[in-house]
Amino acid sequence: MTQHTDLPSDLLPATVREFVAAHVVHDADTASSFLTEDVVVVDQDETFRGQEEVRAFLRDAGSEFEYTTEQIGARRVDDAHWVVTVRLEGTFPGGVAELDYRFALRDDLVAELVIANHTA
Repeated sequence: MTQHTDLPSDLLPATVREFVAAHVVHDADTASSFLTEDVVVVDQDETFRGQEEVRAFLRDAGSEFEYTTEQIGARRVDDAHWVVTVRLEGTFPGGVAELDYRFALRDDLVAELVIANHTA
């Protein structure tokens, strides 16, 4: 994964870096290890609550397509909120998408993740 970031990836919290790395290689079990028990994930207006629902979402999301993921941006909002922007290219409708992964951390774990179209 090539990285073009506003914020160097090594300055992201380890939880965010390691979650993204696991998610990119479709390792739902490892990605899930960085989540709070009551985690909430919103993806394209669909909400998943708790580790079991989120693990299933992480395992199945995009599995019907082939695609590559490239991190193209990252920024700190405040101590608990971080945004990682990724570019997907693949066999899904439209072929290209830029998405913001908006993380809210609690106790060094992901408490909330909102995945939405990238906003400039």
